[in-house]
Amino acid sequence: MFGITKKKGSEGGDVLTLPLLPLRDIVVFPHMVVPLFVGREHSINALSEAMNQDKAIFLATQRRASVDRPSKSDINPIGTVGKVLQLLRLPDGTVKALVEGKYRARMTEFLPGQNYFTVELEVLPEQTMAPSEAEALVRMVNESFKEYAKINKSIPKDLLQNVASITEPSQLADTVAAHFSFKIEKKQQLLDTEDPRRRLELLLELMQAEIEIHEMENKIKGRVKEQMEKTQRQYYLNEQMRAIRKEMGTDDDQQGELLELEKRIKRKKLPREAAQKTRAEFKKLKLMSAMSAEATVVRNYIEWIIGLPWTEKSRVQMDIDAAEKVLNEDHYGLEKPKERILEYLAVQALVKKIKGPILCLVGPPGVGKTSIAKSVARATNRKFVRLSLGGVRDEAEIRGHRRTYIGAMPGKIIQSLKKVGVSNPVFCLDEVDKMSMDFRGDPSAALLEVLDPEQNTAFNDHYMDLDYDLSDILFITTANTLHEIPLPLQDRMEIIRIPGYTEYEKYHIAKDFLIPKQAKTNGLDMEKIQFTENAVYEIIRRYTREAGVRSLEREIAAICRKVARVVVKGGTTEPVRVRREGVEKYLGPPRHRYDTVEEKDAVGLSTGLAWTSVGGETLSVETVVMPGKGDVQVTGKLGDVMKESAQAAVSYVRSRAERLGIDVEFHKKTDLHIHIPEGATPKDGPSAGITMCTSIVSALTSRPVRRDLAMTGEITLRGRVLPIGGLKEKVLAAHRAGIQKILFPKENEKDLHEIPAKIAKAVTMIPVEHMDDVLTQALVLKEGEKLFKEEEVPIECVLPGASGAGGAGLQIN
Repeated sequence: MFGITKKKGSEGGDVLTLPLLPLRDIVVFPHMVVPLFVGREHSINALSEAMNQDKAIFLATQRRASVDRPSKSDINPIGTVGKVLQLLRLPDGTVKALVEGKYRARMTEFLPGQNYFTVELEVLPEQTMAPSEAEALVRMVNESFKEYAKINKSIPKDLLQNVASITEPSQLADTVAAHFSFKIEKKQQLLDTEDPRRRLELLLELMQAEIEIHEMENKIKGRVKEQMEKTQRQYYLNEQMRAIRKEMGTDDDQQGELLELEKRIKRKKLPREAAQKTRAEFKKLKLMSAMSAEATVVRNYIEWIIGLPWTEKSRVQMDIDAAEKVLNEDHYGLEKPKERILEYLAVQALVKKIKGPILCLVGPPGVGKTSIAKSVARATNRKFVRLSLGGVRDEAEIRGHRRTYIGAMPGKIIQSLKKVGVSNPVFCLDEVDKMSMDFRGDPSAALLEVLDPEQNTAFNDHYMDLDYDLSDILFITTANTLHEIPLPLQDRMEIIRIPGYTEYEKYHIAKDFLIPKQAKTNGLDMEKIQFTENAVYEIIRRYTREAGVRSLEREIAAICRKVARVVVKGGTTEPVRVRREGVEKYLGPPRHRYDTVEEKDAVGLSTGLAWTSVGGETLSVETVVMPGKGDVQVTGKLGDVMKESAQAAVSYVRSRAERLGIDVEFHKKTDLHIHIPEGATPKDGPSAGITMCTSIVSALTSRPVRRDLAMTGEITLRGRVLPIGGLKEKVLAAHRAGIQKILFPKENEKDLHEIPAKIAKAVTMIPVEHMDDVLTQALVLKEGEKLFKEEEVPIECVLPGASGAGGAGLQIN
């Protein structure tokens, strides 16, 4: 028993003294767990006192909820003794209490305290009733509660099962009453009723009344819903009548739109096929309902036909001198592309109709491929349109979808022409090497028709289903690597390679284009910021490592932003002069070594040259010799071609071992490990063959390789040096790294004219035909030492020990 028992009451119940919690707008029944939000100070104190004792508290409902500090007359005498299960203090000062009703009690004495109310209570004992009568009333209450649950869908199934399992009449009455939305007065009346039989009868009356009210509410809702459906039906019929009027031609809006569309069709100059198709489609449109889906499809098709530039053209500028001036204003260098564009303009000036050339500009990122296409448009007074093909893998992106598909549209070629509004723009197909293919088709195959001057006079888009002449368009495509473009597509284009820029060219591009552009972008004029020549070279050499100028522009932009900040803060009124020694203050420590030449000649370390999509690079090859069984290990994330080059180099060294002064049995008792640093970067190709061979010979003979010399070339088993590609890019990379001599295949002498004159003077180019020539130039010999033995050995690929009992060959791991 909760509370402090003092004596027996008049009805035989125990008398308790408990703190009082006056309730507003709620009645707590026995066997009921309910959360209460308490805000009055006296009530909070009462809860605290209960928690300090045995958690017992008297829960009684106020007669008037508006009374803030109730007296005895304001509180219903019969309430519920409850147990505080949980107490939680909220940030706003209120308290959330979880209480459970235990049993009924009547208040006999009201003891107002200074901090909280205390009451003296008499516990009301539960009365008994006849078992048969109790069972009948319990059954009736359960049936009524089930009926109410069918009407009120908010009653959970778990509650139904719990109520059905209660057999004690008093507990059943209290549990059901707690879950009904009776008025507070009715709930208090149920709590005041001590006789369980009378309480169940009263509960049945209230439940029946509540069921009747819910049924009436449902009837009212049904009538309202029926009225709403009637209104919606009237709206639908009105819309149908409106559609019928439109079908009969009585709708003025539709008629006006059709007349306007017909005028546009008559004004538009169309080829015969397109005109016939448009008239036929318009005739169908007039017979259709404007609300039908088919009418929308037909109208969109007509709009696309009359929106295309069939005869509209830009007036092409034929002035060669003006065009050359524009090209030189926009770009420094790039002589080949400029020369080809001017040749095209010259021919066009002589011949009225010429098929537009398809140029493909191939080069590393940032060298100005896309921007030169814009300059061509400006130089020829044509409009410019660009279409990025990177990541395109659907043939419909080029040719469009057929009109039978929902949401079908023309391909990007037709869409771009409608957007630009003329039939002879400069059309830049960007990143043509980045296309891929999947189950939806191959977009590069769709481009074959677009870029073939013999076929693109009648380009047929799937959506338009009309021949469109693309021959007046000057197509310029761009790519980073040529081998990613399918060969049939390469065959239709004129390939123009744009190599990386030299330091000298980068300096002039920065001085003439990038610095003025970034100064203007960052709100500076050229009087407020000045770059010295040495500062620009410092940025090029130590803060960028690229074939193009994108990183260079970013670094210049970073300096301009920092200078702009100084100017805005009022730190200086004089022009800011960026000097070489001040670059580190703006950009931080240098990111790259300018001169990457080794400090001294090293054994087994040779320098090769590579050509990648971002330009030329230097490539170190390291070889170490270890006692072993003749295994050869090649590492550095190399491709199959490069591994085969290493195998060919090892075979050549074995065939020449005696003449080179190497133990002919080295392949039986020596392991070789060939490594190319930067192991995370994939590498492939045959042009490092002579570099690997030089490194192997150096390691086996303990002769160092010249540190100021780099080489490139493919090696054969007989030692011949075969030609390679990308010689200009490789030479630029070698010059950038401080290399003074370059060994290259003699058959590549025809490519020397591409190397800028300034670079050619700074670097000594040595052509080689045979590996013996390479070793003679590359290895450092002591005074009086000879590289080859005097006796002549035929240059044959004969591997010592390759046959017979001792023929254990080398194994590439």
